[in-house]
Amino acid sequence: MLCAISYIFSIRRIPYFCIIKTVTMEKVNTGKRSYLFLITFVSAMGGLLFGYDWVVIGGAKIFYEPFFNITDSAALRGWAMSSALIGCLAGALPSGAWSDRYGRKKMLIAAAALFTASAYGTGAVDSFTWFIVYRILGGLGIGIASNISPVYIAEVSPAPVRGRFVALNQLTIVLGILAAQIANWQIGDYYMPDKNTLPSESIEWAWRWMFWAELIPAGLFFILSFIIPESPRWLAINGKKAPARTIFARIGGDGYAEAELTGIDTLRITREKNDWKALLKPNVRKTLITGIVLAVFQQWCGINVIFNYAHEIFSAAGYTVSDVLMNIVVTGVTNVIFTFVAIFTVDKWGRKALMYAGSAGLAVIYAIMATGYYLQLSGWPMLLLTVLAIACYAMSLAPVVWVVLSEIFPAGIRGAAMAVATFFLWTACFILTGTFPLLNKYMGASGTFWIYGGICVAGFLFIRSRLPETKGKSLEEIEKELTG
Repeated sequence: MLCAISYIFSIRRIPYFCIIKTVTMEKVNTGKRSYLFLITFVSAMGGLLFGYDWVVIGGAKIFYEPFFNITDSAALRGWAMSSALIGCLAGALPSGAWSDRYGRKKMLIAAAALFTASAYGTGAVDSFTWFIVYRILGGLGIGIASNISPVYIAEVSPAPVRGRFVALNQLTIVLGILAAQIANWQIGDYYMPDKNTLPSESIEWAWRWMFWAELIPAGLFFILSFIIPESPRWLAINGKKAPARTIFARIGGDGYAEAELTGIDTLRITREKNDWKALLKPNVRKTLITGIVLAVFQQWCGINVIFNYAHEIFSAAGYTVSDVLMNIVVTGVTNVIFTFVAIFTVDKWGRKALMYAGSAGLAVIYAIMATGYYLQLSGWPMLLLTVLAIACYAMSLAPVVWVVLSEIFPAGIRGAAMAVATFFLWTACFILTGTFPLLNKYMGASGTFWIYGGICVAGFLFIRSRLPETKGKSLEEIEKELTG
């Protein structure tokens, strides 16, 4: 277990160093760059916990199911897997309005506290009921973090590097996923010397340590979230110009601070109050619908099925428990590697180019996968196609949708609008997760992936007709174009 944790932290240092190095080529004050990186990194830790908490249960299920004696109950097994989604939905919607009213920082602190409580409580309980309660608490943390972290990063990042830094949040999500996969694999190996049997000790303890391992990043996030400043844009919007100017100056210098405050002031006459009614006004509604469709498309493109049902997919291919956990790690490594493609290209190629590549690429891959399943292919060809699909998603739809959502909504209601889009994202995820077993049963894997391919084609057409290009523009410029 210690080896797994040290490996996780060692691979995390390399990506962030690379990001800092590439940022030096952008027009950001050199002396201020480390401060910008620090506050975006801390906020992005919400993504790290989001990824870990979301995926850890997939590896833990083979141990906690016999412990709670739910192996023979499909309903209870499904409830254990999906209960966190209830928390996601409950946390996403109100957190946006709360962040518009009370600030982004307070909501990040709340998310960190929920992650910490969930990590400890889920691993400590002996009751299935309390197991579900703590999973829902973790879901609340995911719902809040998935909403607030990208908004915070977008609001503190200069326009030339905003896409890259918001994509950093997606990088931490996939690193959290990989961390959970490695922890599950290593802990599972430790407690299962015989790879084909589950000793009583593994049933008692393996799943607990998988959840408890989350306490390290969760505790660190909780402590550091008190150190970062409030979003300077939120401060300026709420009439607190002096502290906003100070924070902007620390990010980019005095000239940058004045330019940002001037840009914010030009929108004062058009900015809406932070209430829900403002979301329905004509100049906002079209943008909100665009955000909702993109959020739903990110889920219905089908990739999360691979993560949620990876154990079943690889088991059906004849792999042992240990091999399954190892293969899941392979998909996690792929996820991380290709997220870097998005980070290094989103501010160069633009948002639309990457979204085109993702939707079209997945449509082609799914067509090949569907054909492979129809011809009853198995083994490494299908594994390779799975890895290619994850790679395509990781370099495009996964990070870029979060970037776009954090950019397109008006400043005064950004938190509330982001919350609505995030709520629909988690609703779409819930529907995707729930419908896959039914689609797979009645249409087979071939028919199911033809459906996902069709959704990707529809997504491509929507992106072509409705998605604005936001590369290199300030948030205020984007707001003028979309709602002016």
